[in-house]
Amino acid sequence: MLAGAATQGFDESSREYNFHAAPGLSRFPSTQKRLQKDGSNVRHTDDSGSGVSSSSSTVLGSPPSLKASGIDAERMPLLSSTTPMSLNWQLKSKIGSCLMYQPQPIPYVNKALPSNKTTLVVLAFLSLQVFYALYRVPLSIPTLFVFADRTSLLFVANLPLLYLFAAKNQPIKLLTGYSYESLNIIHRRLGEVMCLLALLHSVGMVGVWYTILRPTGFTLARFLLSKIILLGLGAFVAYELLYFTSLGSFRQRYYELFLVLHVFLQVVALVLVWSHHHNSRPYVGVALAIFLVDRLIYRMVVKSQSYRALLEVTEDGGTVVLRSKILLAQKHRFVSHITGTRLDKGWKATEHVFLTVPVLSRKHVIQAHPFTIASKAPYDGDGDTELKLIIRAQDGFSGDLVKYGRAHSSVKIRLDGPYGSQTALQLLQQCDLSMVIAGGSGIAVALPLLWALVGPGYSFDLEPCAKTRLPSKLVLIWVIRHGAHTSWLDPADLQSLRDAGVEVVIPPPTSSHGHPDVPDMITSWVSESDIAPSAQGFKAGVVCSGPDSMKRGVRNACASLFARGYNVDIEVEKFGCPRALPESHLLLQLDKPLPAGQLGVL
Repeated sequence: MLAGAATQGFDESSREYNFHAAPGLSRFPSTQKRLQKDGSNVRHTDDSGSGVSSSSSTVLGSPPSLKASGIDAERMPLLSSTTPMSLNWQLKSKIGSCLMYQPQPIPYVNKALPSNKTTLVVLAFLSLQVFYALYRVPLSIPTLFVFADRTSLLFVANLPLLYLFAAKNQPIKLLTGYSYESLNIIHRRLGEVMCLLALLHSVGMVGVWYTILRPTGFTLARFLLSKIILLGLGAFVAYELLYFTSLGSFRQRYYELFLVLHVFLQVVALVLVWSHHHNSRPYVGVALAIFLVDRLIYRMVVKSQSYRALLEVTEDGGTVVLRSKILLAQKHRFVSHITGTRLDKGWKATEHVFLTVPVLSRKHVIQAHPFTIASKAPYDGDGDTELKLIIRAQDGFSGDLVKYGRAHSSVKIRLDGPYGSQTALQLLQQCDLSMVIAGGSGIAVALPLLWALVGPGYSFDLEPCAKTRLPSKLVLIWVIRHGAHTSWLDPADLQSLRDAGVEVVIPPPTSSHGHPDVPDMITSWVSESDIAPSAQGFKAGVVCSGPDSMKRGVRNACASLFARGYNVDIEVEKFGCPRALPESHLLLQLDKPLPAGQLGVL
C-alpha cells in the first residue's frame, strides 16, 4: 500500500496544509499534473520515499497491492477464477452503464439532470399521464369540451399521489425502502405535469366558450365571472404560483419564503379546487388528509421533540455548534415500524432531522430546516447519546442563529425526525471494495456511514481468506476547499477510522492546488485492485456526497467501469438538506461528552 502522507497533513500552528508527494502518485496522472506546481505549502520527496510516513492515511494514495493488503500471494491460485466476458455479460454491462450514466446539465438554463435510469422511470410514469389524457378522446373543435374535461379529471385524480410523494412519513418507504427524498423527483415532475394539465383545462374551457357559448351571446366577462369559472381560475393561479416558487433558482435565493408559500398556497389551492366542482371533493379530501396527517400528527406531535441545546460560535465567527443530549428510550419494534422512529429511539447513519428554533423570531416558529445528523449513530443498549449540529452561517435562519449564539449560551429547539433511508449503508455492506467520496461538508454523511460499517454488528475482516477475492476494504476520499476545513473534525475522528482499517485519502485543498481528478482515483482503485473485469463474486460500491459536479463525475466514472465489465454500483447521498438548501450545511464534530443531566428533554 502506498503511504504518501505527511505525518500531520494539517499544521495547526501555521494553519497551512502540508503535502508530501509520493512515487505512487503516478497512478493518478491527471491529479499529479495539478499538484506539480510551485508553492510554499507543497513539499516533495525523492524516489526513495524519504520523509514519507507509513501511516495508513494518505493525502493521495493508490490502490493497495496484495502484499500491502495482507494477502498471501503464494497461497493464491496461479490462474484467476475470472473468465472472459461473455456476450450476455457484455450486453448487460453496456445497458447497465447507459442506465447509470448522468448527462450534463441542460444548456442555458443549467438544470441538472438525473441518471438515465431515473429519467426512464420518470418518463414511464409521465407516459401513463399522456395515455390517460388522450385515450379515446376525439381531438376536434366540436368535442373540445371532452378533452378539457379529461384533463381536469386527470388533475384531481393525481392530487392524492402528489401529496403522498411529498409526505415525509409515507407508506411507500415500507414497500420500497426508499425515503421521501429519493421519491421527491417524482413529486416534482408530477407537480409540473399537473400544472400543465391545469393550463390545458383552462385553455380548453376558454375554447369551449369561444366555439359554443360566444355565438349564443354569452360574453367573456360573464363567463369569467361565473362562480365555477372564478373558483377554477383561482385554483389555477395558486398551483402555477406553487410551481414557479418551487423552481430551484427561487428556492436557492428565497428558501424561507419558499417554505411559507409552499404550505400557504397548497391550502388555498385545495380549498379552491374543493369549491370549484363537487366531483373533485373525494380526491381533495384524500389529499388533504395525507397533508394533515403528515404535517400535524406525525411531524408536529409523533416525531417532534423539544430539547435544550448548548450554542457555541466557533473561532471563525461564522459557524455555530449546537449540542444536545438525547436520552434514549426502549424501542418497540412494531410501534416504530408503523409510526416511525423518534430521536429518543435513536437514529441511523445518513439520516437527517428538521430543526426549528422558535425564539429567533416569529417567522422561525413555523420554519423547519433540514440537516444531516453527523453524530455517530447510537448502538443498541446505549442509555444516552449526544446529537451535534454544526451550522455554517450565510443568510436567513443560519445567520440569525449565529447572531443569537453570540449573545446566548443555550437555546430551546424543536427537532422533527429522523428521516432517511439505509440504501447507501446496505450497498457498502455487500461490497468487497467500498469507497465513500465526500466533498466539503459532505463529510457529514461520510463519517457516520463509515462508523456504522466498522462499528459493532459489522464484520470488518482484514485477514487473508481462502477465497480468490479481495477481503473487505474501505476507502474514504475527502475533498476540501481550504486546509483549515480539516479543523472541522477532531483528529481522533479520522484516526479511529484508520485504526479500524479505513484508508483515508485527503487531496490537497482545491483553493491552492485545483480540483483533484476524483473519477481518475476511483478508476485506479477499482481497476488496479488485482481483480480483473467480470471476476466472480467481486463487487465495488461507491457512495458520494458533495457538489453536483462531483456527484456527476463520480457516477459517470462508475458507469465507465461497469461498461468495462467491473461489478460497480453507486449511491448518491445529499447532504445538509435533502432538497438542496443552499444557506448552510451540517458538519460533524465530536467533543467530550456533556456532563450528565446538563441537557435533556424539556
